[in-house]
Order: sequence, then structure tokens, then C-alpha cells
Amino acid sequence: MRPSALRYYESMDLLSPARRVAGRRVYPAGALRRIALVKMAQRAGFTLAEIRRLLDTDTGRGATRQWRTLAERKIPELDRFIQETQALRNAVADCLACGCMNFDTCRLLSSGPAAEDT
Repeated sequence: MRPSALRYYESMDLLSPARRVAGRRVYPAGALRRIALVKMAQRAGFTLAEIRRLLDTDTGRGATRQWRTLAERKIPELDRFIQETQALRNAVADCLACGCMNFDTCRLLSSGPAAEDT
């Protein structure tokens, strides 16, 4: 990771500030695991604010309960994102299959919902 990203994580309280040794930041061994958790949660669609809330929770049963609550709320968002992305993918595939490669004469553009609004 870039040093600027690590500094940003520190400023967001996602990562404890590193100690300095000869002007260089030195993180404890657990920092790598925490960074990996943040990255995994980001890939799953969690915002940094949500991740910070999750990491701020005490360990044990409270953390497990909070993780479950956040994850259950995130699933419908991810499902919507998947549907929207699939629709976009299908639209791109339809455009490629059309083969006209000309916006002025494209049958897909002239017969879709946007064409009906004009």
C-alpha cells in the first residue's frame, strides 16, 4: 500500500498510528491483519465509516452481533449493485451484438425507453 493510504487509514482511526524508527513508520504485526480486514470489507461493499464502526466494537459477542447486523443490511445493497451491473453488462453486450456502431442509426437507441421520451 502507498504510505498516503496508510496515513489516511490512521486519520480515519482504521489503523493505529505507527511508531517511528529512523524516520520510517513501523507498524506492529497485527496491523497487516487489520489492513487485510479493511480491504476485504471494502471489496464486499462496506464504506470506511461502516468498517470503522465495526472495528470500534469491542471484541467478542458484541463484535459478532454488529458484524451480522452490518452484513445483513449490506446484502440487499450488494444485490441491487449486482442487478444494476448485470443490466449494464447486458446493454453493452446488446450494443456489441447490434453491430451498427453508429449512434445515429442504431436500432437499439431508436427503440429504447430514451427514444420514447423524445
